[in-house]
Amino acid sequence: MNPQQMEQMGQFKITMWEEENFQGKRCEFMLECPNIMDRGFNKIRSIKVENGPWVGFEYPEFQGQQFILEKGDYPRYEAWSGNSSYRTEHMLSFRPIKCAKHSDSKVTMYECEDFQGRKFELCDDYPSLQAMGWCSKEVPSIKVNSGAWVAYQFPGYRGYQYILERDRRQGEYRNYNEYSTQAHTNQVQSIRRIQH
Repeated sequence: MNPQQMEQMGQFKITMWEEENFQGKRCEFMLECPNIMDRGFNKIRSIKVENGPWVGFEYPEFQGQQFILEKGDYPRYEAWSGNSSYRTEHMLSFRPIKCAKHSDSKVTMYECEDFQGRKFELCDDYPSLQAMGWCSKEVPSIKVNSGAWVAYQFPGYRGYQYILERDRRQGEYRNYNEYSTQAHTNQVQSIRRIQH
């Protein structure tokens, strides 16, 4: 383990349980886990995030629907996927979100793919992009200038979740297919900074 990994271990801690309400087999993590089944788990049913923000994925190797996991308790799968239009009981991989800086986050949204057309720069949370002046339900491309964000398909932080990070893809999401491996649409109607 290199010195950087040692330093980061204290910043991130998550505990997973195989059963609901923090019962059954459990395991603590301070680094990413590409496949929980490699640790002898069949499923994850409850989670406690003690340090740092994390992103969970429906499938191994950080694939599928994404779920934001910020500090707190998640006694059942509905606690992390309850506002999603696509409910799943599966979470099989997860990793820390290392670039989240709530007080220093900036993102630019574009009306066309490849950062073309009208643009809007944000540095605050918006439960409704239309209410703040974005005149479409779609956001075809996004550039994360700093920090980490979670974009949602619907207003009020509901629907599919897309975790957008400055330290992934250099913060450049040229089209909606780059938002997530499960992105089916460029519909983004609310967005917020990820808490650290």
